[in-house]
Amino acid sequence: MPPAAPPAPDPAQWLLTQRERGNPWTRLDDHHPGQTAWSYGNLVRPLVHGATYFAELRERLEATGPGDLVLFTDWQGDADQRLTDSPDSEVAEVLARADERGADVRGLIWRSHSSAAGFTSGENLALGRALQERGVEAILDMRVRVAGSHHQKMLVIRHGDDPSRDIAFVGGIDLAHSRRDDRDHGGDPQALDNMPDEYGATPPWHDIQAAITGPAVDDVETVFRERWEDPTTLRRSPIILTRDRLRGLDTTPDPLPPQNPPPPPVEGGTHVVQLLRTYPDLRNGRDYVFARGGERSVARGYTKAVEQACRLVYVEDQYLWGSQVGGVFVEALEAHPDLKVIAVVPLYPDVGGVNRLAQREGRRRAMASMEAAAPGRVAVYGIENDAGTPIYVHAKTCMVDDTWATIGSDNFNRRSWTHDSELSAVVVDTAGDYARRLRLTLAAEHLGRAADAPMDDCDDPDAMFTVYAESAAALDRWYDEGRRGPRPPGRLRRLRPPVLGRTARAVAAPVYLWAHDPDGRPAPLRRRGAF
Repeated sequence: MPPAAPPAPDPAQWLLTQRERGNPWTRLDDHHPGQTAWSYGNLVRPLVHGATYFAELRERLEATGPGDLVLFTDWQGDADQRLTDSPDSEVAEVLARADERGADVRGLIWRSHSSAAGFTSGENLALGRALQERGVEAILDMRVRVAGSHHQKMLVIRHGDDPSRDIAFVGGIDLAHSRRDDRDHGGDPQALDNMPDEYGATPPWHDIQAAITGPAVDDVETVFRERWEDPTTLRRSPIILTRDRLRGLDTTPDPLPPQNPPPPPVEGGTHVVQLLRTYPDLRNGRDYVFARGGERSVARGYTKAVEQACRLVYVEDQYLWGSQVGGVFVEALEAHPDLKVIAVVPLYPDVGGVNRLAQREGRRRAMASMEAAAPGRVAVYGIENDAGTPIYVHAKTCMVDDTWATIGSDNFNRRSWTHDSELSAVVVDTAGDYARRLRLTLAAEHLGRAADAPMDDCDDPDAMFTVYAESAAALDRWYDEGRRGPRPPGRLRRLRPPVLGRTARAVAAPVYLWAHDPDGRPAPLRRRGAF
């Protein structure tokens, strides 16, 4: 007889209750009964790679018209970024056309720090201005902590005539250059010009977005509405505010239309969806009327899930930094002697000089503590394409014991867990294998296999840990031996904790702690080391 199917997971065991979310100011969970802070009856599709997401996004936006509502947030945006190969698929053009057809299009674009400091204020300003000139109300939002950012990347489409077509996209993909890469990882022809030389002229870019249908779309819309309707001034600098007004920019968000009821459950939708967020403590709790003192449900949600991990935590992340984040894994590894951790991160940081040193210090802190706690049970990898060019891992996804899975904007670092605005969509599948299928989809790509290749050797988490190790070892050995003979299949390269001397660590530590991984918690939580 075939083995019995495992029991359906209990969402309450894996997800945060309203009380555990720790934010009594939000209305995000008002539709959820009792202490539940999640919705049932959803369908979530992982859209791996920017080209996949952008193609669907264009199709969905082009289908909007009178009575529809389009809401989006963006950390970095480029008005001329094409969603497909077609020249009429530029981000600003597609959004403006939707508005001109009668859809109500609203956007919150991070105001950004100065381009002189390596940020994207010029590009974000150009996107906001291009949309405003076409009638779209796209607002530049700087309601953040000092050195902070709005890092959420979401887009919601609500259809006035057919709520069954409503959809929300949540993840790590900005409407920006370099994101439109595909499974072959040749890079986006419209590439960023400030990536390190290791990544080449068109940096390969690995990313992921979640497409959500069902009642959870209403929750994503609520996240946008809370930010849009917050009475906090868009920027506290009177100089910047005056300059934007002189430029003719809209600095006052107009009221949104009333929020429609949640979309109906999807037929056969077995995905329970919870939204996790980060908001910092802004001005000692005086700002963010929807999150006084901030919200740290991202940190709390990960902590609750990882604490229960018994077999495998699989992570793909841009950073994986710091002692506090590493400590969450260390506690789980020490509590569960069979637990293993696989992480896929960039081979090289996306910056140079002392900033690169600072990022290496952050990575060292997390990796060294994890490997010391569980020798042989933690493996961290970078990836490269078939030409040997490193692939920049911008994905932010995590699967725990093939039960709890998240796709979002947040990274595994203190900044994302406390300091910037973040949004992540967690799925617990009550009658399917969403997390397992996502894990195997990503594994097939990194092992150099076809998308439809059999993955039986990775089905068991322990076996996948071994398969990854063997694949990376073969490719590393090929390089060590001077690249003689055919290149082994696969893209995985093993990473070890960076080695920094005492002087290098002394130089890197303050830059890492204050610039790259700051703390946005209220002082009492900082003192207790709690989230």
